[in-house]
Amino acid sequence: MSMDKVTLQDGQSADIISENIDKLKELFPDAFSEGGVNFDVLRQLLGDASVLDEAEEKYGLNWHGKKKARQIALTPSTGTLLPCPDDSVDWDTTQNLFIEGDNLEVLKLLQKSYANKVKMIYIDPPYNTGKEFIYPDKFQENLDTYLKYTGQKSGEGFKLSSNTESSGRYHTNWLSMMYPRLKLAKTFLASDGAIFISIDEHESLVHPAKLTAIFGEENYVASIAVVNNLKGRNDRKNVSTCHEYLVVYGGIDFQSYGLPLTPEQLEQYKFKDENGNRYALRDLRKRGGADKRTDRPKLFFPIYYNKSGKLFSLERQNDSDVEILPRLADGTDGCWRWGKAKVSENLSWLNARYSKPKDRWTVEHRVYLNPELTPGDGEEEEVDDEDTSFERTSKSKSFWWGADISTDHAVRVFKGLFDGMSTDYPKSPKFVRRLLQMATRENDIVLDFFGGFSTTAHGVIEENLSDGANRRYILVQLPEPCAEKSAAFKKGYEKISDVGAERIRRTIEKARSQHPDYEGDLGFKYFKLDESNIRAWTPNPMDLEQTLLDHSEHLLEGRSKQDVLIELLIKRGIDLAVPIEEKNFSSKTLYSIGFGVLFACLDTSISADEVDELAQGIIEWHKELDPETDTHVFFRDSAFADDITKTNMAAILEQNGITHVRSL
Repeated sequence: MSMDKVTLQDGQSADIISENIDKLKELFPDAFSEGGVNFDVLRQLLGDASVLDEAEEKYGLNWHGKKKARQIALTPSTGTLLPCPDDSVDWDTTQNLFIEGDNLEVLKLLQKSYANKVKMIYIDPPYNTGKEFIYPDKFQENLDTYLKYTGQKSGEGFKLSSNTESSGRYHTNWLSMMYPRLKLAKTFLASDGAIFISIDEHESLVHPAKLTAIFGEENYVASIAVVNNLKGRNDRKNVSTCHEYLVVYGGIDFQSYGLPLTPEQLEQYKFKDENGNRYALRDLRKRGGADKRTDRPKLFFPIYYNKSGKLFSLERQNDSDVEILPRLADGTDGCWRWGKAKVSENLSWLNARYSKPKDRWTVEHRVYLNPELTPGDGEEEEVDDEDTSFERTSKSKSFWWGADISTDHAVRVFKGLFDGMSTDYPKSPKFVRRLLQMATRENDIVLDFFGGFSTTAHGVIEENLSDGANRRYILVQLPEPCAEKSAAFKKGYEKISDVGAERIRRTIEKARSQHPDYEGDLGFKYFKLDESNIRAWTPNPMDLEQTLLDHSEHLLEGRSKQDVLIELLIKRGIDLAVPIEEKNFSSKTLYSIGFGVLFACLDTSISADEVDELAQGIIEWHKELDPETDTHVFFRDSAFADDITKTNMAAILEQNGITHVRSL
């Protein structure tokens, strides 16, 4: 039994090309059109870089550079995320993540761990205003450029991408920046998840057709106009803009949970039953579409009402009973919302109402504030599929406005956290909470890869405090320098990511002071993007002997055990918030990650005499944890005294059913 070494390529993020071939239309909708399959696009999506002839591209649904942008999305990352416990809150127990780094590289690294697991994505990307945006030239091409940009590697200075209209690439630069990030984002969404994108009219991406190539036409949900500045912004020559758009796409199984009822809507629930449960009354006659007898003939039947006893029945009991039929306003036959079986089971829920001007009786039914009191559906074929009257939420409208989602409110909230420090165009946490209410529930994961000043994390914390759910958030923010004239810079914050992380800390502190009994997760793990812990093979052809000596240790100097453990999580596609436990065997430290999904011993020396005891420790702990999936075990390659010692370790573990043994 041999022990293979982990290579730099093993540390790459998920390779979309090799994983997505079996679901072409679902995963590669931009390769399909009304005319069929665009095989050039499909070839490129499957890894054929020879299709990168940009001369044929035109702006529209295509633009000059789209093929290159698509290829960038498919190129794996060889970076890693370095843990920063000292900058975190409740590192050992929290499941929330804050990551400083280029979101394109970070999304690639996270993809194995969180593919199809994110319930909601919200992004507020930099708007295409015609000004420069922060992403440097060629920034999206590789990790090396990011490391140079952030000063982690020496290199020339990187100017910001010029995105002015005079550059001739006003739309293309922005689209080429956004496209690969959105392509990756789609792979994170759960089948019942949704992505919300704040965007304005500077960029034509606001039109649903522009995003259809990424998310699929069948997944388009809505474009919501959001009034967030009633005073208006003077960014247009003739009209002062007071709104932006929220474009929504959902997974194939997405269904909105709706929004909480407004105070006006709650006032309608003014009645109480014998148990004190609040309810409103709603017309039992079907309204809106499919409300005619010809549409639903089984839902047309008489309901009889005894005025003296105030009783209902489906059969006439006395000559004085009033026969009530579902009549439309013009007197023609309509239909009820419920079928006969459902009416029969819930006669006590009905209420008769007489209109003297129209000389007409109608029937109302109870709508309980508590959705758990919903009656049975009755005859399945007669159920009104559009009836949502028993939910305590309401369907979102395509137009949002209100003081609590305005920019002014957002500024006040921000100033309240930062002692009067202001910022430009922030989002309101209550705006984010609306999205959370529509798309998430208990333990759902929320992703924002344009984290900015961490409004999304703020909104998640507040909504969890409100409804008791324990949503998790993952935020990613570029270490963008704060402008020297900005209030943040003058307060000592060098980077936007510094402000974002500090906002989370202050929101947590406020939450703990106001809710001392709250037992939910009020912490976050802080990570920074960097190059892999595994040393890249960079041979010097002029001195191969020295090259071999330099690479005898495969891990970068100065990296901690925790750094390596986190990269192992990323390699194996394990949630970065899983617990890491440790035990000592034969004076060596053994780590168990994710309840035995992965074991690692990162000690610098393992002698032949120590192999048996360490191996037995791994075997016993593995049996105790009994993980449901195959276990992987990692060792430091340079730790073994010789190849025989390494081979013996692998052989003992294999004989006990642990076959995935690797060296770093």
